[in-house]
Amino acid sequence: MGNLPSFRISQIKPFCRTGVDFTGPFQVKAAMIRKINVTKAYICIFVCMVTTAVHIELVSDLSTPLFIAALDRFIGRRERLLDEQTFIAIVERIS
Repeated sequence: MGNLPSFRISQIKPFCRTGVDFTGPFQVKAAMIRKINVTKAYICIFVCMVTTAVHIELVSDLSTPLFIAALDRFIGRRERLLDEQTFIAIVERIS
């Protein structure tokens, strides 16, 4: 077996190193009062590279604003591990 990457063996907080991927589309039933609406949805998966934990967010399409909204929800659940300047630079690069 090969050597593990340094971020796998160092002691840092979970989700400090994160990978992201999308899967789908899936058919999702949204129940209104009496009407059931079937729509297409995708799953955004955030994977911790340190502990291999996963965080799953549901998004309605693959657009940039919805990815940023899923990223905001992810950061709201977990703490922000980047400084403010780095985070703003990444969001500006994506937009």
